[in-house]
Amino acid sequence: MKIALVQINPVIGDFAYNRAQIISWVEKARSKGCDLAVFPELVLCGYPPQDLLERPAFIAQHDKTLKTLITSVSGIAVICGHLEKHTDSTGKPLHNSASLIADGKLLFTAQKRLLPTYDVFDEARYFEPGRRSQSFEYKGLRLGITVCEDIWNDKGSFPQQLYATDPVSDLVSCQQSGGRNIDLLVNISASPFQIDKENVKHDIFTRVCTNNNLPLIYVNQVGGQDSLLFDGWSMAMDSRGRIIARAARFMEDMVVVDTDTWQGEMHGRQILEIRDQEAEADVSKMSLQEAGTVHAALVMGVRDYAAKCGFTKGVVGLSGGIDSAVTCAIACEAFGAENILGVAMPSPYTSDESIEDAKQLAVNLDCRFEVIAISPVFSALKESLAPIFSASENSATPGVDITEQNMQARIRGNLLMALSNKYGFLLLSTGNKSEMAVGYCTLYGDMSGGLAVISDVPKLLVYKLAQNINQDREIIPTRIIEKPPSAELAPNQLDQDDLPAYDVLDPILTAYLEQNLSVAEIAAMGFARHIVDDVVRRVRINEYKRKQAPIGLKVTSKAFGYGRRYPTAQNFREEDAS
Repeated sequence: MKIALVQINPVIGDFAYNRAQIISWVEKARSKGCDLAVFPELVLCGYPPQDLLERPAFIAQHDKTLKTLITSVSGIAVICGHLEKHTDSTGKPLHNSASLIADGKLLFTAQKRLLPTYDVFDEARYFEPGRRSQSFEYKGLRLGITVCEDIWNDKGSFPQQLYATDPVSDLVSCQQSGGRNIDLLVNISASPFQIDKENVKHDIFTRVCTNNNLPLIYVNQVGGQDSLLFDGWSMAMDSRGRIIARAARFMEDMVVVDTDTWQGEMHGRQILEIRDQEAEADVSKMSLQEAGTVHAALVMGVRDYAAKCGFTKGVVGLSGGIDSAVTCAIACEAFGAENILGVAMPSPYTSDESIEDAKQLAVNLDCRFEVIAISPVFSALKESLAPIFSASENSATPGVDITEQNMQARIRGNLLMALSNKYGFLLLSTGNKSEMAVGYCTLYGDMSGGLAVISDVPKLLVYKLAQNINQDREIIPTRIIEKPPSAELAPNQLDQDDLPAYDVLDPILTAYLEQNLSVAEIAAMGFARHIVDDVVRRVRINEYKRKQAPIGLKVTSKAFGYGRRYPTAQNFREEDAS
């Protein structure tokens, strides 16, 4: 049998578009002589639909579209993900299902059994789990059809299994009750990208194939959806765990595999960089190849967020620093440089070099560049506030304290939002994860925007991204990369005057946020206890800022956003738990 693995980029709720895309790719698969085309999880409505699933009209339109899709399929079979109503009198109203469709008929449906409720996933909120794992024979092959998480419970891959049920084991052991052995395991998925997840995925899939002597067809969604970035990279793996077909990454694609010869097309790179656990926590050990993968993910995320939300142009505030430079380079690749406006907004404390560097960046990227000086507005604002500030018992510290620094950032945020409103630009905020974690950012100032491009990118990784961007030619001026980071909101200001060095801060944040290590465990790694205490304190007290930040693109295992649910009003300190 010739099977097409088809990874597409659905738009949540655009049923007509999604159906048209499915039909178009089905025709391409049929023209290649394929007997079966396999599509991702919930491809008909897009993933994740979240609380749209609570709207009866959404379900009704989905069901209507599914019926028309079924009648449209002929001359080839299709496996696709869709919603299914749960008909029992108790339980959640829906199933997350996968169906085999052929010649105008729905032949078989498998219901997702393992519903993830960790990190960004909340499927138990909406779906009833399937009760049984069943297979179906099509054209002489017994297919075991599973949905995403159903194959992520391999005993050998996790120190503690999250679920008591293993759908793959149930499918393999079905012959013990009179059933026939399955010939092929099929998994349709909507599995988001994150750094180094592919190594985990490869390990799990290899174990599933080799332990059960089964080949695997894995088809994953591709595209950006709000903060989630789906990388596609669908694959076919033989029973010995060898990848024999691989789709491209971060783009729609189709690859064909022949089950008679177990040969297939290779559109995506097969090589994985296997890294140990220590290396995973150390961004400084990340290769340029891996940084390039993150870069591609972010470009896709910006492009899809803009397109799906109706934006064709973007605006970026250019400080002359590395964060805004990397953000602008990503934006130019996503939108096209002709559709990006870079704006420098010098204050009395902005160096001439920063303006020069911002302008040179725009020249290198070939995007539009404007300068709006904020000194007049800053002076007027200080003058307006002077009577109140001077009359206060807690009068402002002479010179430039945190209030005056934040005023400058908020002036810039107002100017950028004005441009966004006037011209319909998407404002891209430029703060990195390290800053967001410890609150080194200004609410309603540099945090203003519609999309936070690098808010899940630690500062050290920002430097890696800059190196990757400059691989072929100098796009980001060398001086931007080499100069010490500074917000330039006060005379002679440097980030490291207020924060630990980033090669100290980033590993502490990774250990605390992503690995859930305690303060004592992090200090035992060699970091000064008072520094760890201060970093953790800053993370805790700045939750309110992050709750008001624009949506950010997720690339690490734990990003700020709806996958990290911490209360804002809380006062937990780890020493209290002893």
